[in-house]
Amino acid sequence: MRFLPPKFYAKIYYEYHTRKKLNLEKPLEFNEKIQWYKVYYHPKILNQLVDKYEVREYVENKIGKKYLNEIYGVFNTPNDIPYANLPQQFVVKATHTSSHNLIVLNKEELDFSKANKLFKKWLGKNQYYRIGQEWAYKDVKPRLIIEKFLKEDKKISLTDYKFYCFDGVAKFVNIHLDRAENHQKGFYDLNLKALPFQRISSDKSAAPEVEMPENFNEMVKLAEILADKIPFVRVDFYSIEGKTIFGEMTFYPADGRKDFYPDQYNKIIGDYFKLPKLKKGEKNITDFN
Repeated sequence: MRFLPPKFYAKIYYEYHTRKKLNLEKPLEFNEKIQWYKVYYHPKILNQLVDKYEVREYVENKIGKKYLNEIYGVFNTPNDIPYANLPQQFVVKATHTSSHNLIVLNKEELDFSKANKLFKKWLGKNQYYRIGQEWAYKDVKPRLIIEKFLKEDKKISLTDYKFYCFDGVAKFVNIHLDRAENHQKGFYDLNLKALPFQRISSDKSAAPEVEMPENFNEMVKLAEILADKIPFVRVDFYSIEGKTIFGEMTFYPADGRKDFYPDQYNKIIGDYFKLPKLKKGEKNITDFN
């Protein structure tokens, strides 16, 4: 089924996961518009922006190198990784897929052979065919990037700030807390007031109040700069002792298949998302203005 034409695949995929019919001709809900995005919005720059290595050039040009995490290298195969030269702690990520990360807290305890087998599996994955035909990933070169391990003082895991940006304007933020032990997440406005919707059951939502980091407004500003000219993109940052570090840019949160609750927010958030117009005779949009 994954090799069906995108328009047909999107309809089957969306209905299977949401139990709703997909209207690509007149999408209204947020996830409907994400499916439209996959099928029709194909500016080549999206391939760069989802590539965890290539996006660094875009970020450096738009907001500056100081907001990028340090990297130890990018590698085509696991055999190229110079483990002897790496620090005791580091993070390995696949540049071309989502959620393929290995956090190494002690290099002395790492089984290099086992890790290399895992990395080879990653490199054999294609994000486009792996899940919901996320077009931006289709032609991204499979590689491995090794980054500096980041840690916030007195916290086991990083807090992740995910800004939902529409036409270059951040409307709200999804905050993930304590991923390592008690993963919680919630949606907040830009004053960090809890919003009345979620994507998960209430017992897994984040606390109603979260502490505002001193660089929060900076993160909002930088997210909007990176999101400029893009109908929709989620821009992620970390705050490390007041320092802003870029995470990633995402065009298809939850692959466009997890609804918001209560249900009316699927349409409310969908209204923020103004889809570009297909010109007469166009099969998809390739311009990036």
